[in-house]
Amino acid sequence: MDTRREHHTEHQQEASLILVTGMSGAGRKETATVLEELGWYVADNLPPELITRMVELSFSSESPVERLAIVADVRSRAFVGSLTEVLGRLHDTGRRPVTLFLDADDRTLIQRFGRVRRTHPLQGDETLQAGIDREREMLRAIRQRADIVIDTSGTSVHDLRRIIEDYFTSLSDRKEHITVQSFGFKNGAPRDVDLMFDARFLPNPYWDPQLRDHSGLETAVSEFVLDRPEARGYLEAAEQLVTTALPGYRREGKHFITVAVGCTGGQHRSPAVVEALAARLRALPDLDVRTVHRDLVPFDGAEQPGEATR
Repeated sequence: MDTRREHHTEHQQEASLILVTGMSGAGRKETATVLEELGWYVADNLPPELITRMVELSFSSESPVERLAIVADVRSRAFVGSLTEVLGRLHDTGRRPVTLFLDADDRTLIQRFGRVRRTHPLQGDETLQAGIDREREMLRAIRQRADIVIDTSGTSVHDLRRIIEDYFTSLSDRKEHITVQSFGFKNGAPRDVDLMFDARFLPNPYWDPQLRDHSGLETAVSEFVLDRPEARGYLEAAEQLVTTALPGYRREGKHFITVAVGCTGGQHRSPAVVEALAARLRALPDLDVRTVHRDLVPFDGAEQPGEATR
């Protein structure tokens, strides 16, 4: 194996080239603006057949471009097949873009199109829902190949900005980036995770009147959840599973990994387990670990999450 080529490939994926795509109305324009402010050269709405040429020009010895972000969408009707082929050609030349896919649920997209009074680019003479359905099907293969999928449903522009900054300000450190996320199963399991754990087998602090109105980020609740043999054993097993999977993710060129932990409501057990698992992972070398508490509702007097919740 040519280890120099492999090293070059990983470096390019982490440090210099981003492909931004996703559903219309999910935040591509806002993402492009943030990346531009962070110092990326942003090329918007390039047809797939021109992407390879743009990459070649941008990374030539005469080019002043050091970091390139390409935004592509369904305004090019041959989008999916052509873009998939472009990604393959880039990989063959040693350029492995970080592919960022922006998504949102149908209800959110419909509300956003309604606010700006625009038609969907694939709507034609049909309904807005028909256009969204057509686009989602067209983008299915690209979404499956994406390194990062950000669901912007319920996310403000300011929240999206923080998320993008968190992901891309530290790209040059060449670490594995792990997001450990808590959630409540009653609100639906997150759609975009690599590993998922279920904490509902642990005793629920909700049934203790003294703990019910506190969160899993507080010491009393955390100790209630974690100070028992089954919880400690579960954390050890979860850490081992994550660390066992990491070499495989690296071989596949995947540098952004999402680990989710769920309980019933996402208030007590899963936040406690997430913070404990994240602490274990932060003790390992070459890992950038962040926590997100999707469904946590802050209680009066409770500590606040360290990251913006989606």
